[in-house]
Amino acid sequence: MDENKIDEAVLALLYLGIHESGPMMEGARTWKSFDWDAMERLHAKGLISNPVGKAKSVLLTETGLRDAEEACRRLFDLED
Repeated sequence: MDENKIDEAVLALLYLGIHESGPMMEGARTWKSFDWDAMERLHAKGLISNPVGKAKSVLLTETGLRDAEEACRRLFDLED
């Protein structure tokens, strides 16, 4: 399996799960109920905060938020 494609799909799905964002945040909070290996890889790439812990969500970094939106548009044909 191509882990990079899996990571891209998970990142796009994380974008769809955003539940909190704003100008005071550096990124956006999203639900983290996805494959743990993929979540760890996204964290290692600097795209999300550490997924380990009791919180049910993670923070998409500014780069992660940008990449997630791009992946979501590319994979799911979302319009502006």
